[in-house]
Amino acid sequence: QLQLVESGGGLVQPGGSLRLSCAASGSTLDNYAIGWFRMAPGEEREGVSCIRSSDNYTYYADAVKGRFTISRDNAKKTMYLQMNRLKPEDTAVYFCAATRYYYAGCVHYEYDRWGQGTQVTVSS
Repeated sequence: QLQLVESGGGLVQPGGSLRLSCAASGSTLDNYAIGWFRMAPGEEREGVSCIRSSDNYTYYADAVKGRFTISRDNAKKTMYLQMNRLKPEDTAVYFCAATRYYYAGCVHYEYDRWGQGTQVTVSS
């Protein structure tokens, strides 16, 4: 059974960069839709970026377009989220997720495999 573990979070100054990693075990990431989600205090979990299985369509939330990049390395069973030009409003717990649902978009209830989350804090 697929298990996911995130790493790479931390404290960064505004304008800085971080790369989040999500390592899979128990299965490969082939044939899974993958995504990154985040949840700030008092807010709902939101989709940041996802790759759909059916056509590899890549989604980015408007708030992160041009700054974040999602990628996957199936051979290493790892997905990544490169985050550049970070802003204080990017502060949140970030989760990686996966699903075998072929047409999954970037909505949290479509995903059934979740990592434990990693804190990202953008502050001076």
